[in-house]
Amino acid sequence: MSQLITISNADLRVDISTRGAEMQSVLERDGTQRLWQGDPKYWTGRAPIMFPVCGGLREDAYYLDGERYEMPKHGFARTVEWTVERAEKDCAVFLLTEQRPGFPFRYEFRAAYRLDGASIVITYSVMNLDDRPFWYSVGSHEAWATPGGLEAYTVEFAQPETLAVSELVGNLIKREPVIMAECAAELPLKTAYFAVDALVFPSLKSRSVTLKSSVSARRIRVDYDGMDVLMLWTKPGADYICIEPWCNAPDYVDADMQIAHKPGMIRLQPGECAERTHTVTFLSQL
Repeated sequence: MSQLITISNADLRVDISTRGAEMQSVLERDGTQRLWQGDPKYWTGRAPIMFPVCGGLREDAYYLDGERYEMPKHGFARTVEWTVERAEKDCAVFLLTEQRPGFPFRYEFRAAYRLDGASIVITYSVMNLDDRPFWYSVGSHEAWATPGGLEAYTVEFAQPETLAVSELVGNLIKREPVIMAECAAELPLKTAYFAVDALVFPSLKSRSVTLKSSVSARRIRVDYDGMDVLMLWTKPGADYICIEPWCNAPDYVDADMQIAHKPGMIRLQPGECAERTHTVTFLSQL
């Protein structure tokens, strides 16, 4: 049965479920809830972790060394119980070792949450305990509340960007991107952007974005060094926006399904460990 682990400091209180090692609540010191609370009318998720792949694969499968492995969209880590390896006042570490037919390797996957002032530092680390190499990816799917409605919010980039978006076809993407804007410092959010699904940015220079509001001084900055893909997603009508740093993008519509050829996948040799960290900072003053 799932349980909630709470970490806190003078600025934040964060509740994390053992199911999926998923954040369930992020409260600021004045009690303001910053995380979407999973209204089933739109989407019951809150902050799923994606592993061992982010997004969709062509035919929901991949090939490695001539063998075919079935893998659902976003992998399986978000759907299973994790072990609490460590829980302290301001930090917690969750451990996943479960093997699946689509990922039959021996591994340790840790999700560590640490509070640093008004920031949550989230580190994903994977250790290969198998006797053969494997490929994996990881990403976050955190939904931040947008009281006042989505269109009151803007995403600000750390540096001016050519906003090249990969068009989605179901769970896959086209190879030729569509240019939304040139030399853009920010993107005002519009419900119409999400009529099909998500905005997929595979080639931003920025490794930090800030969610700003026209109705509040509260902001959220997401720093994601080491993750090359950024996704923005919501359900039209819902008051949240997912800011999602991923290591890989969804498969191309014509992908050859060889996991070794998939951009963004991380190859781990036996005994190797790799880490990816992103940090979420809550800013209440302009």
